[in-house]
Amino acid sequence: MDQQNLFRVAGLFSFEGEPVEIIPYGNGHINDTFRVTCCPAAGVRRYILQRMNRNVFERPEELMENLCGVTEWLKKKITETGGDALRETLSLVPVRDGRPYLKDADGEYWRAYLFIENATSYDLVEKDEDFYQSAVAFGRFQRLLADYPADTLHETIPDFHNTPDRLAKFETALEADVCGRANEVQEEIRFVLERRSLAHALTDCLRDGMLPLRVTHNDTKLNNVMIDDQSGKAICVIDLDTVMPGLSLYDFGDSIRFGASTAAEDEQDLSKVSCSLHLFELYAKGYIEGCAGALTDAELDLLPMGAIVMTFECGIRFLTDYLEGDHYFKIHREEHNLDRARTQFRLVADMEEKLPQMKEIVKRLRSEARLDD
Repeated sequence: MDQQNLFRVAGLFSFEGEPVEIIPYGNGHINDTFRVTCCPAAGVRRYILQRMNRNVFERPEELMENLCGVTEWLKKKITETGGDALRETLSLVPVRDGRPYLKDADGEYWRAYLFIENATSYDLVEKDEDFYQSAVAFGRFQRLLADYPADTLHETIPDFHNTPDRLAKFETALEADVCGRANEVQEEIRFVLERRSLAHALTDCLRDGMLPLRVTHNDTKLNNVMIDDQSGKAICVIDLDTVMPGLSLYDFGDSIRFGASTAAEDEQDLSKVSCSLHLFELYAKGYIEGCAGALTDAELDLLPMGAIVMTFECGIRFLTDYLEGDHYFKIHREEHNLDRARTQFRLVADMEEKLPQMKEIVKRLRSEARLDD
């Protein structure tokens, strides 16, 4: 994007002072993100300016409706508990006409936030404390939104964690076998088909009323948590584009899937792939502490199963894409998606073996949390 157009767009938002610098910011792969620096009389003010990706989010108006509702709710809750709402949640900066986002002449959608100063998001876990702090942050996010009417939220990506639907799409791809790859991956296919019931383990509980519908983040990576530079404590959950109605187990499970794995998502040496019980316990401890009693007994009991189901679902998605010709996930080598699927299935198998230990860890952490109360 040319600077002239960026400055034109930035000038339409209610920034304090005139923009003097606009530079690309962060490592996001979906939206176009820029940091805007303004220089009013009171001193330097910085903001985040984003152009939303309409190819990924086809209904940006609904996305922004979700985002406005959730951030206003969070501000209210944080303020009521004596927190700093300007640092502990995202703060939208409106367009000069008062709207929460801008639709330009080309049909592009833009939004702006206050820049959270003196805090950093990390792409990789550099120390255990960072992983623990991300768990506390996402647990607190769940607690603050525990009584938000989740059924009023739009699905910004329909059926994102509908595991039975993911299984059905896999079976359709298997039957079509458009690339003639099915014969090469019979072991992986058998792994999925032998575990069909896993796909229904969480959604059936929701359907039967055993699990409550929650506001879920759906992208619980470490780099979506801002950590205070001075205290080292997590202060804010960011990137709320995928906030949707769902299950708390989706967020917890996906965090364990990538955060507690001992290997990269595309590791080819499967002997390196396992679920670290140390990292599982670390994250579960932080998440339960952050939730501070907001989860039901059923949700707590099923935390380990959430990790297994989310890992299984991800493996299904990689294998489906491989069978269909690698059109969804970007690949950097032949059989890249197959390697990804294999790591997820190896992780599922390891989690299944460790399920009794994972359940015992959660049981102990629950008891400790009650004692602390």
